Amino acid sequence: MGTLTSSSFSTVNLKLCSDLIVKDFRDRTQLKKWKKQSALCFSCKGGILKREACNFSKIRCFSVNNNNNNHHHDSEKDVVDNGSDSENDDKYSNVKAALSEEKEERSSTEFGSDKAQASVSSRPPTISPVGPAYNNFQVDSFKLMELLGPEKVDPADVKLIKDKLFGYSTFWVTKEEPFGDLGEGILFLGNLRGNREDVFAKLLSRLAEATGDKYNLFMVEEPNSDAPDPRGGPRVSFGLLRKEVSEPGPTTLWQYVIALLLFLLTTGSSVELGIASQINRLPPEVVKYFTDPNAVEPPDMELLFPFVDSALPLAYGVLGILLFHEVGHFLVAFPKKVKLSIPFCIPNITLGSFGAITQFKSIIPDRSTKVDISLAGPFAGAALSFSMFAVGLLLSSNPAAAGDLVQVPSMLFQGSLLLGLISRAILGYAALHASTVSIHPLVIAGWCGLTTTAFNMLPVGCLDGGRAVQGAFGKGALIGFGLTTYTLLGLGVLGGPLSLPWGIYVLICQRAPEKPCLNDVTEVGTWRKAAVTAAIFLVALTLLPVWDELAEELGIGLVSTF
Repeated sequence: MGTLTSSSFSTVNLKLCSDLIVKDFRDRTQLKKWKKQSALCFSCKGGILKREACNFSKIRCFSVNNNNNNHHHDSEKDVVDNGSDSENDDKYSNVKAALSEEKEERSSTEFGSDKAQASVSSRPPTISPVGPAYNNFQVDSFKLMELLGPEKVDPADVKLIKDKLFGYSTFWVTKEEPFGDLGEGILFLGNLRGNREDVFAKLLSRLAEATGDKYNLFMVEEPNSDAPDPRGGPRVSFGLLRKEVSEPGPTTLWQYVIALLLFLLTTGSSVELGIASQINRLPPEVVKYFTDPNAVEPPDMELLFPFVDSALPLAYGVLGILLFHEVGHFLVAFPKKVKLSIPFCIPNITLGSFGAITQFKSIIPDRSTKVDISLAGPFAGAALSFSMFAVGLLLSSNPAAAGDLVQVPSMLFQGSLLLGLISRAILGYAALHASTVSIHPLVIAGWCGLTTTAFNMLPVGCLDGGRAVQGAFGKGALIGFGLTTYTLLGLGVLGGPLSLPWGIYVLICQRAPEKPCLNDVTEVGTWRKAAVTAAIFLVALTLLPVWDELAEELGIGLVSTF
């Protein structure tokens, strides 16, 4: 509601604004007090003020000024300035005294220094604001936040749901609290009256009958619970959210555009990896520019064009692993009726790709489904990557494939304890204990795919590993695993030189928590927990680099001592 600047306004406008004020202020007791106080602004009714002064006072009183403390002083001045006629001196003095009494009375109220402004009209107003006064910007901001913020649960629906869903046979409600990221939902706390899975299924059925497809009901662990449930397991409570608030929105056109651009950049970084793998064949000036930190003058990049064709097989391998990873997610999510977003690829010039971000576009029914979907992608990508890695090592030791081999520094195999040991077992001590090693490009593709998969399986944030750990062991375990992982990444213990960029990526893009499962209490089976534990153990072995002393002893790379 903006400030008026004209010399008069219509009664219709006054009534319209008054009606809007009614919706914002509901305290009827304070309303009566304000109506009594605001009557002083309508002293023009008895002819005390001239018509010009009356019109001007309408504007002053109706406007909500930023400087609330000076409002009555200005009003008082207006009255005195317009009261120059001698016949009205006494009347103006009365008005001035009344305004002074009004200001003293309002200063002693509970509203402190913030005063609401009353309206002046030729007749008493219909209604006046109640509560603390706000300027135009504040009022508009509150209304904008209310409009743009999530829609809250209808109080009438809360009463209906309490009557229809809960009771002695299901869940006895003892307390209600806000639920959701912004408190837009209702959390029902109380006592469970049966098996939690059976009660939850019954509540879902009753909710659909009572409200249709309007709300989502979540079964979550009771926050700040003092003791476990007498029937075993944690105490539970039930959260209610509107579906449009709790369920993720659809993928927008801009997200599709961004996903396409990221895929093109990832394709370029994969081709760059393929070109860099041929370092022993590249022109010397190009190699010097990318390896010498003192090189300033860039070479002619057209010299790299002849090497693009030979770099494509490696690029296809990296992109194929990325695609296989995402297909694994979708194949498990589809039969469980869980929607996933389009993948957002993350390009990386060292590995070709850092994987992709795939968001859940629907609420996950339970923790077991969350574990299955989270593990499906890394397992599929790791299976294809390891196949490439193993076949590449076998071809590297085959003399018939010597023409397809590329030379790489032997220190490359110190980047991973697990992959270095496997390479040492297949290629032998003599091959790895040299300055360079001849390997097939499939080894590089498999190595990069396994490293990328291991990074995505780290138990932090909303990575596949973080989702799997949260689903298998709960939020508390994820917090513990996450703090440990961040510490190891910060110290460079995991991932070597890639630990810093990956840690920054996780902190920026993957730290926000996701919505809970509909059934966020029922634990997963033992074999799922064992699969997650084994995966985290393999991730640690893959990302753990080999320090020089151990590398010299195992024969992984040629370590020079000075």
